[in-house]
Amino acid sequence: MRESTGHLMLRAYTTFVLFIALATTFWYNLLGPAGLVVLVLGTTVVSIAVWFGVRPVVDWRRLPWFVAAYVLFAAASALWTHWLDATILTWVLLVATTVQGLFVAAVLTWREIIRSIASALKWVVGLSLLFELWVWFIVGHPILPNFLAWDGDVVTELYWSRANLFDWDARIQGIVGNAHLMAIAALLAIIVFGVRIASGAPFRGWLIAWIVLAGFLLWRSGSATVYLAGLAVLLVLGTILLMRTTKRAGERTKYYLLYAATGLALAAVVWFGRDLLLGMLGKSGDLTERTRIWSEVWTRVSEHPVVGWGYTTPWLPWEPAFADWIIVNDLPVFHAHNMWLDVLFQLGWIGVALLILVYFALVWRSWFFAIDRPRWDLVADRPYQALTVLPSLIATVLLVQGIAESRPLMEWGWMFVVMFGMKLKQAPLVGEGPAEQRLSIERGEGTGERAGRKTETR
Repeated sequence: MRESTGHLMLRAYTTFVLFIALATTFWYNLLGPAGLVVLVLGTTVVSIAVWFGVRPVVDWRRLPWFVAAYVLFAAASALWTHWLDATILTWVLLVATTVQGLFVAAVLTWREIIRSIASALKWVVGLSLLFELWVWFIVGHPILPNFLAWDGDVVTELYWSRANLFDWDARIQGIVGNAHLMAIAALLAIIVFGVRIASGAPFRGWLIAWIVLAGFLLWRSGSATVYLAGLAVLLVLGTILLMRTTKRAGERTKYYLLYAATGLALAAVVWFGRDLLLGMLGKSGDLTERTRIWSEVWTRVSEHPVVGWGYTTPWLPWEPAFADWIIVNDLPVFHAHNMWLDVLFQLGWIGVALLILVYFALVWRSWFFAIDRPRWDLVADRPYQALTVLPSLIATVLLVQGIAESRPLMEWGWMFVVMFGMKLKQAPLVGEGPAEQRLSIERGEGTGERAGRKTETR
């Protein structure tokens, strides 16, 4: 059955919301900080209005309460913060991102969430290539945010694009204006498009082409952290598929032990061979000055270890406390380059404990969502569904990225944590549960086995 125009518009809008989250720095470079804030807050108001209009089924007892606790504690830090203006502004953006994650999870089914994420990533990947081609062939020189003219005296880290698409020894930045963020988006695209293919999505040839394009952008972005995240994703995916082969109770225990041993061995190899590995990846032993940043932040942590200095994610560069604190390449840094250390600095050990609970809940639910067969009655041999691996794989990316970046605390990282946390609690089975069934019935999708039983009855 054909979908209604209203529903098509809803899905298009959620794709736009996801695109904003996945390419926040694109909008920052295009509109400036004030324009970005207006865009984020404006779309949040629209989402709230649409939510009340659609009125999806929501079990209010099964909200991601650890997320709510973290957000509320960040708000409470306004009572002792050392940068009140920054705390208020960044907390409002945190709430906006949280609301958008809840909104997407509430109004879309599992299958639609994957489709919308894939569509948003196509826009990021496709526009990044077109943007770099335009800068290389038409502009012919690097450009600054807001399309300002090139200036050879400007710090290169400020450039939106460095016009080096065909300079094979240089890294490209895409529409997001940052090589690491471009690499993360490309890795997410490869994961999501691969899951779509495994799920039997139509136009597989086009999806393969998108994977090739994303792979090219990943290679040209050259982020060591993202390469490590890709290896971790392969390890987790292999473990999930291995777990799915078990047939008897207790059989998974040996695989868990093998998985733990392998993880510890790899961690040891990475730690003791870090200088060699970093050299192979063309990185310095100080992790691009991250060790200095961590040392500076840790010194501040020791002064307020329990509740921190006050919430601000990211660190606003115009805030006096950060403007001249840690300078790298003549620019103030805007996060601690480690999400756990960043939260420890801002919200102390209480904030870290809350964030651990947030990620523990996400990883726990997404893991069993991936490795357990769908079951809501006595039938225990229903086939696995490919899309159920996606939350675990994206959680893996976020956890690895969080070692060297604080991005999982903001933008798409936080939105995906909230979105998957909400959806896993509201609909722990694909196509089953009040929210999934109502949306599927309203849109004429059918609900898998139940739809088949209805057809046989008729």
